[in-house]
Amino acid sequence: MKALKTLATGAALALAFALPAMAAIDVNGVKFDDTNKVGGKDLKLNGAGMRTKLIIKVYAAGLYLPEKSKNVAEILKMEGPRRVTLVMARDLSSQDLAKAFMDGINENLDKAEKAKIVTQIGKFGEMFASVDDIKKGDVMHMDWIPGTGTVCELNGKRIGDTASDINFYNAVLRIWLGDKPADSSLKPALLGEAK
Repeated sequence: MKALKTLATGAALALAFALPAMAAIDVNGVKFDDTNKVGGKDLKLNGAGMRTKLIIKVYAAGLYLPEKSKNVAEILKMEGPRRVTLVMARDLSSQDLAKAFMDGINENLDKAEKAKIVTQIGKFGEMFASVDDIKKGDVMHMDWIPGTGTVCELNGKRIGDTASDINFYNAVLRIWLGDKPADSSLKPALLGEAK
């Protein structure tokens, strides 16, 4: 009996090591994989969490980087691709989502910073106007791809124009990682600091 138990334990361990790691983090039922491939490069999940407004869950967010970091300045200077993934936790009008994004950018950039990327900010707003309302379960990726720029996808379909300036992508990241983040509990979660 003891030999059978030892054999079963050994088989279970062998199977566990043979299987690839699945989701690294489960955020209220939304699973974020350990890695994502963007621009032909493997990115690591830096952190993930839930965006709430008052007590309402809005979306689960995950941040993928070339290397994990808890330092915002370091993240904004990183070479290589980066990704923010949002999985909607409720239905939202595209206008409400656009306003939330624009508010987040306005809160975290000064006038001089905004002036440098004003055209790209405008195109970002137009991108939201071009999509139908956002539904619970919809998945949005916002990627920085060196040599290409900021590329956005909704449910696997590219939306909006490419924004070529890295300062624009960093402005988008600052919605969640800036000094005035959209959600003060989401920022540490994306930085991998949340318990």
